[in-house]
Amino acid sequence: MDLGLRGHRALVTGGSKGIGRAAAAILAEEGCDLLLAARDPAALDSAAEAIRARHQVQVEVIPADLSEESEVLRVAEAAGAVDVLVNNAGAIPPGGLLQVDDETWHRAWELKVHGFIRLTRALYPRMAARRSGVVVNVIGAAGERFPANYITGATGNASLMAFTRALGRASPADGIRVVAINPGPVATERHERLARAQAAEKFGDAERWRELSKTMPFGRAATPEEIGAAVAFLASPRSGYTSGTVLTIDGGGG
Repeated sequence: MDLGLRGHRALVTGGSKGIGRAAAAILAEEGCDLLLAARDPAALDSAAEAIRARHQVQVEVIPADLSEESEVLRVAEAAGAVDVLVNNAGAIPPGGLLQVDDETWHRAWELKVHGFIRLTRALYPRMAARRSGVVVNVIGAAGERFPANYITGATGNASLMAFTRALGRASPADGIRVVAINPGPVATERHERLARAQAAEKFGDAERWRELSKTMPFGRAATPEEIGAAVAFLASPRSGYTSGTVLTIDGGGG
C-alpha cells in the first residue's frame, strides 16, 4: 500500500535506534526525507547511512540533548518546515515512589514529557501556517496500566496521553493531526537490558531473560518495525481523519 508520504519531510527524535530508527526506515521506504535527532552522533550516522543505502531519500542528522530547552529550539530551527514530527526520544527509569528521587524524576521528564511538549510547541505554528502537519507521539502502555514499580514512567506517559488527546481535539481547526502510540514491550536494546535485570532478580541468572517473554501475547515482545509501521500509517494521509487518538499496540495483552 502506498501511504501517500512520498516527498514529505519527517523529524524523528530518538531516531538512532529502536523504535525511532525503525520508524525512520519505514518512512524512508515510503519516500519521506528525514531529519534524525538523538544524543549519540555515531549512532545517528550509522542509522542515516543504513537508510541512505536502501532508500533514495535525503537523511540529515542533528545530535542533540532534547532534555535541554535550548537544544529543542536548535533542533526546531534546523528542522524548518516539516510535514511529520515523531516524538520518540526518552527512556524513563523504573522504580517506585520512594526509589526515584526528585532529581531523577525531573531529569527523566525533561526529556520524555517536556521534550515532547516543547518540540511540538516549537513546530506547531509552522504547521498551522501551512494548515498541514502530523504529530505522532510514541508514548508507552504504562500510561494506561499504571505499574507502581514504574511510577515515573506511568505518570509521565499518562500526561502525554492527555496532551495528545487535548491538543488532538483542537488541532484539526489548524489543519493538523495529533496522535499517539502506546507500545507494550518492544524488543529493543533497552528492553533486553531491563529484562536481564529482571531475570537476574527473579531467576538469579540474567541469561534467562528470554524466558520472561513466554507469558507475553504470541510468546514475544513486539518488534520495533511493527511499531514503526504504525507510526508511518498514522502519519500518512491514509489515516487522515485520525486526531486525538492513542493507539495501544500490546498484542492484546491488556
